[in-house]
Amino acid sequence: MVGPGLYPEIGKKARDLLYRDYQTDHKFTLTTYTSNGVAITATSTKKADLIFGEIQSQIKNKNITVDVKANSDSNVVTTVTVDELTPGLKSILSFAVPDQRSGKFELQYLHDYAGVSASIGLTANPVVNLSSVFGTKALAVGADVSLDTATGNLTKYNAGLSFTNDDLIASLNLNNKGDSLTASYYHIVNHSATAVGAELTHSFSSNENSLTFGTQHTLDPLTVVKARFNNSGKASALLQHEWRPKSLWTISAEVDTKAIEKSSKVGIAVALKP
Repeated sequence: MVGPGLYPEIGKKARDLLYRDYQTDHKFTLTTYTSNGVAITATSTKKADLIFGEIQSQIKNKNITVDVKANSDSNVVTTVTVDELTPGLKSILSFAVPDQRSGKFELQYLHDYAGVSASIGLTANPVVNLSSVFGTKALAVGADVSLDTATGNLTKYNAGLSFTNDDLIASLNLNNKGDSLTASYYHIVNHSATAVGAELTHSFSSNENSLTFGTQHTLDPLTVVKARFNNSGKASALLQHEWRPKSLWTISAEVDTKAIEKSSKVGIAVALKP
């Protein structure tokens, strides 16, 4: 990608380093492929004493992808994606059963100097969302706005700024209708296998700050270790290993340093692909 990307890309590198793959549940994922190319993924997640299951099937035909997910709560979500209608343009149609009000149609357009996404809910009085980013891969500014046509009110308005060079990414986001300001930082240390990141959020309404910082190190091409700590005293660590192509196991743990007497939380995730 040579352009600024879409709005969710602002600050994504730091968020992935600090939050991605950390979990305290037990999760098992198995992906298989049928003879006609349909990918079927079964996921089972144990949260406390509850087990949550999901089955996903995905089929691709040229530039069209159909994705169907069904979970143990009897929800079925279907997403149809058509890529490259014209260069840089993608359309996405999604709808759910039984919550038919969640249906949405979205268009995404990527350009060397812009990234635009527009979506509309498939209801009589839909919610309309528009996000746009302008600039380059090095410097970009963007906004994200949602309008409820039933009431005429803006339900969301955010803004972001991103600066990127070869080994450093810094971003600034104004979220929650201007109530919170988040600054994030991602840095590859001396062009090595180690990266560090931090995220600081200030809430104007409560005048409170939250700070999370972490690091990631690639031990070898198949193994990654991560650690993070926040100002509320919670420390987490993660070890992930790709033991065969596209098959991963991940072990993560979390401890509250302000309440050591409480037992730590440990999560295990296994993802298998043929």
